[in-house]
Parts: sequence; structure tokens; C-alpha cells
Amino acid sequence: MQIPLEITFRNAERSDPVEAVVRERVDKLNRYFEHIVGCRVTLEVPNRTPGYDVLNHRVNIEISVPGEDLVVSREPNEHDNFNDIYVTIRDAFDAAERQLKAYAGRLQETRVVLEETPYAVVNKMFSDKGYGFLMTPDGREIYFHENSVSPPGFDKLNNGDTVRFVEARGDDGPQASLVKGLGRDTANVYPSPKPELL
Repeated sequence: MQIPLEITFRNAERSDPVEAVVRERVDKLNRYFEHIVGCRVTLEVPNRTPGYDVLNHRVNIEISVPGEDLVVSREPNEHDNFNDIYVTIRDAFDAAERQLKAYAGRLQETRVVLEETPYAVVNKMFSDKGYGFLMTPDGREIYFHENSVSPPGFDKLNNGDTVRFVEARGDDGPQASLVKGLGRDTANVYPSPKPELL
């Protein structure tokens, strides 16, 4: 992880055994996806009786991965023992693992599709409106929306960046249904001479 794990106990005393279980489960997350940016876990006890007995609790997990945050929140259900936070931790991390596996699967599908797709250059960006245009080597302009950009995401694209894309037919002409940024190297796109970019 690029950012150290953050564990917060909210309205509850810090517990070394609970923290150890959380750290162990976070370490296991790296098996499903090795590019986790950061992870924040909050263990919260919203209501207490005067005698400090836990009436309920909540476990929130936020996993930052390139281009998105995966969020899980779990509370005990009516069949759980309300005093067993370990069950809730287990359930929350099981759900987080499923989300992380699904995210890694989407990235893999994106890689497979993009290995067989054409190149283009980001020609115009309208960041405040969430869309832009690509210029293909044959001079065609292709619209793309921020939702079509795979991680690390639309905000990381700049004019002149090389991308791979999947073309689709839109209502107003060609559009990219999937865009993956590759950086500033346009040698693969325009060996020479390259068209004038606006």
C-alpha cells in the first residue's frame, strides 16, 4: 500500500486484539490486488448504555484503488451476537474482498480489450463538463465521456496523451465506449508526420 493503513475507533476504546484482526485482514487484501493505494477502517459504536455495554457497532472499510474508492459498511443483523465485533469485521472484509476481486476482474477485462484496440491522441478536453475528443491517426475525431475512461481516470488525462480506445456508434456519431490513457508517447500513433492537434 502506498498510504499506511488507518484504523479508527470511534466512540470505542482501542483494542489491540481487534486491531490485530483488522491488520491481518488488510494484509490478505493485497493478495487480490497488489496496487491498493490506501485503506481506512473505522470501528464505530454509535450507542452505549451507561455501563459501557455495546448495543450495536459498525465496521466501515474504504479501500482506495487507482481511479476509485471501494466502500463497505457492515452492522450486525438481528441474528448476530451484538457484542461480537469480530463477526462484523469478518463480514465486512468478506464483502470488501468480493468488491476488490470484482474491481481486479474489470481491470483485467479492460487490459484484454485494450490490447486489441486502436490508438489515438487526446485532442480536446472539457474537464469541467466531463468529456473530450480523441484524434485518430486517420484524422477522425472521436467523442468520449469521463465515464468511459478506465483507471486511473478522466482527471489524469491531458491534451496530447496517447490512449487506446474502443469505438462505438453514438447518437451524434462515433464515440469511445472505453478509453485507457498511455501517457504522452505518440510515436506509436503517429510515426510521422503527425496531424496538427488543435
